[in-house]
Amino acid sequence: MPLPKAELHLHIEGTLEPELAFALAARNGVTLPYADTEELRRAYAFSDLQSFLDLYYALMAVLRTEEDFAELADAYLARAAEQGVRHAEIFFDPQAHTARGVPLSVVVDGLGRALDRSEQRHGISTRLIMCFLRDESAESALETFEAARPWFGGRITGIGLDSAEVGHPPAKFREVYRRAAEAGLHRVAHAGEEGPAAYITEALDVLGVERIDHGLRCLEDAALVERLVRERIPLTLCPLSNIRLRCVDTLADHPLPAILAAGLLATVNSDDPAYFGGYAGDNFDALAEALGLDDETLRLLAANSFHASFLDEDRRAALLAEVAAYEFAPRAAVGA
Repeated sequence: MPLPKAELHLHIEGTLEPELAFALAARNGVTLPYADTEELRRAYAFSDLQSFLDLYYALMAVLRTEEDFAELADAYLARAAEQGVRHAEIFFDPQAHTARGVPLSVVVDGLGRALDRSEQRHGISTRLIMCFLRDESAESALETFEAARPWFGGRITGIGLDSAEVGHPPAKFREVYRRAAEAGLHRVAHAGEEGPAAYITEALDVLGVERIDHGLRCLEDAALVERLVRERIPLTLCPLSNIRLRCVDTLADHPLPAILAAGLLATVNSDDPAYFGGYAGDNFDALAEALGLDDETLRLLAANSFHASFLDEDRRAALLAEVAAYEFAPRAAVGA
């Protein structure tokens, strides 16, 4: 049985495996510019964040109906359950769908069909976080926010900020985050992945975020690190993503040990697992191997994921108890 964990940084569109992409393309009459799944998988070689985003948005063309979105989410939840995920806070990008003519209701209600049955089917509690594309206008974000109001407090429990970071500082979205706070929504934002540490500070001060997605570059600012530790602001790290997008050269170079040594509340997540080569448990396993993490460090990371979540206190306590009681299987000796 895998170590229980929460996944807090997961773009549902980024779970679109090549096999499902081709199946949905066939169902919806969409022609993909790839001969087969293997050719598509070979296209998952990225030089930076933008090269990934170009393919990521192009493949969304296969997502058209409520059934498509439900099938996408259910496929993710099944894989996540196999890797020990017990709670998932799932991002989705409404603007990427409405811009191509898919109504917001189709996206939210389709995802909701899968999320509503997730605990019964997969043992995974869920939250849904609506993200704004930071390379789109602030006005577009506001329009999307207002259109989503019917689902606030029920289906949609938070907002986030994603897509191309460089050149799009958090303050651009000051107003939509102000409205989200008034509406009682949770607030998170990508910051400090490719953008500077100053974007992390800006996300905290201007947007009032409760959690920083990525946050790798916080280590460049000692005062910021002290603040993140003092205020217990979680970081949702995505190690395999960092390698595939060239933010970090190799997993052996990943700053996780320094982040933990500084006392930061770090979590491990998969980001866009279909594109980056691994789901939540795969990220744990890859880090453990590359960095030589011991069982108690893995237990700490799992516990951090529940502490950093937006769970109600009773479920959080129950899942933390599972982490505390978890018995790791003996590892094979090196050279055995």
